[in-house]
Amino acid sequence: MTGERDLDALLRDMKPEILDGIFVFCTLAPSASIPATVNPMLTFREREGTTLVILRKEAERAGLRHEYPSRLITLSVHSALDAIGFLAAITARLAEAGISVNAVSALYHDHLFVPAARADEAMAILLEMAKAGSA
Repeated sequence: MTGERDLDALLRDMKPEILDGIFVFCTLAPSASIPATVNPMLTFREREGTTLVILRKEAERAGLRHEYPSRLITLSVHSALDAIGFLAAITARLAEAGISVNAVSALYHDHLFVPAARADEAMAILLEMAKAGSA
């Protein structure tokens, strides 16, 4: 299950894929339960409350306040959790273009939530980085 650690290989083989739907970030009070009508892509508990990243249509149906309408881009390369510089190179390049990104690392892949209105531009930058194959 060991993922890739080599930065050039990670960049070359990242194979970004954009998922369908608009995702939003919501928060619930620390003691609140996650509504049964939502299927979070991500949950994270903080002192202030539980953050949910869910499809906007689910948030609206459940009456949840939300922010940061975003598209989800998955970097399909199997990156090691201890790989150095991969997300730094990507987020730096997106920052140069003025594109915010909320990055999440899971066991197999890294995932980028980028503003919905800038998702195509972010994908073009990632594909350009993959073609160049180095930071």
